[in-house]
Amino acid sequence: MRILIAVVFMAILGGQTVMAENFQFDSIDGGTMSMSDWRGQPVLVVNTASQCGFTYQYEALQQLHETYRDKGLVVLAVPSDDFNQELSDAAAVKDFCTVNFGLDVPMTTITKVRGDEAHPFFLWLKQTEGYRPRWNFYKVLLDGEGAVVDTFASTTGPMSRKITKQIETLLN
Repeated sequence: MRILIAVVFMAILGGQTVMAENFQFDSIDGGTMSMSDWRGQPVLVVNTASQCGFTYQYEALQQLHETYRDKGLVVLAVPSDDFNQELSDAAAVKDFCTVNFGLDVPMTTITKVRGDEAHPFFLWLKQTEGYRPRWNFYKVLLDGEGAVVDTFASTTGPMSRKITKQIETLLN
């Protein structure tokens, strides 16, 4: 169904350039989050999981959020069970992240990030950038216009100089 939505979305836009700002996610807090709400702000999108060897990166995601949010950075956590390492429901994910990491970044509901049923944002990344997360805690940095600046594997920590240098460039 998601692939059908993505195809229809692309067809409606015709020749227009599709940017990340054209996508919406279901919020773990209820309602939806539109990427267009963050127009003009860089966004780091991270597919996450609560039972992964990289789950400790939630702490650094929160640190990144606290360091750069007042300057305009948005950190978007996208919990996914595509690698069979996420808790069974959104409420458990939110509770786990809040209790263990004090995480208060925008967060989606549990979302597919790979395959034909992936969220349209991730289908768009695959189509336009040839990008798909190969594991949990893969990261995509978008500029303020919604264009992909860079992607990072799980092994690149959120507070690594490789990421923070690019964020600082986008914020200045």
